[in-house]
Order: sequence, then C-alpha cells, then structure tokens
Amino acid sequence: MGIIRKVQGTRLKVQGSSPLGTVPCTLHLNKGFTLLELIVVLFIVVLGFSVVGINLSSGNDATKLKVAARDIVSALRFARGQALISHQETTVTLDLAENTYTVSGRDKAYSLAKAIDVTVVTAQNEIAEGLASIRFFADGSSTGGRITLELGHKALDCDINWLTGQIELDDTEASQ
Repeated sequence: MGIIRKVQGTRLKVQGSSPLGTVPCTLHLNKGFTLLELIVVLFIVVLGFSVVGINLSSGNDATKLKVAARDIVSALRFARGQALISHQETTVTLDLAENTYTVSGRDKAYSLAKAIDVTVVTAQNEIAEGLASIRFFADGSSTGGRITLELGHKALDCDINWLTGQIELDDTEASQ
C-alpha cells in the first residue's frame, strides 16, 4: 500500500510498494463555466424555443380548419353508412347561425370553431331558416351539395356527389 502526499502545488508523489517507485501525476482542477458562457447558452436555447413556438402557432388556424373539415366529412360518411345499413334516410344538418351540426338519430350537436365561416350549397328543399341539410338515401345516393369552410385565407370544400353519395375533401383558396 502506498502513501500519497502533496508535493509542490498539484503534483503528487506516491511512495511505497509501487514497482515503478515514484509516479508523478498532475491534477487539473475543473473551474466550471463562467456566468457569461451560461448566459450565452441560455439565450440560444430561448431563441430556439421562440422560433419553434412561432412556427407552431402560425399553423394553428390551418389545423383548426382541417380538423373541422375532417370532422364534417366523418359525420357525412357515417350518415351515408347508416342510411345504407338501416335502409332509412339519414341527414346531416348544419346550423349556420350556431356553427354546429347534427346527425339524425343522434342527440349530440357537434360544434365548430366560431371563427370558421360555413357555407352550404344543397337542394332547395333541404334549406330552412339558418339550417341546411345533406340527406342520404337507402341506396347510398344523396341530395348532394358542397360544404365550404373558411378561416382566414384558407378554405376547404367538402363535395357530396348526389348520385353516389361519395364525399371528397378539397383544398381551395378563400375568396376575398
């Protein structure tokens, strides 16, 4: 077993049963980071997070619009499927004043963001005061029409084919 003692500053000298005899080794003291280095690193991290935050918030409106459009397309496809399965007419009714929609046979009214403008083009007999409906028949056909959702400069069209009842979602530029 050797004895370690401090000799001249940070040099160590080991004495004892070492086969090499005296082994000099140098210790380097870690002084850490300076306050300036820490501030620079924190500034870079905050700057990076702010860029990411701006990019995420700018896509928020487009995301809201896509979510609303996909929800309506899903409700329309569900209504068509219910009409085919039950052999009864099924409707999706949009309340344009409240920005909500309902599927016949369901009690729940689904809401859309108030900032989204909804326009419905459908058969004349499916339009009432502030309400518009898309009706699906037992053979899969429908009254047809188009539901347009607009938010800012972005618009999405849900086209419903009257003959087949097929529903398609298309990106368009909003009219100004």
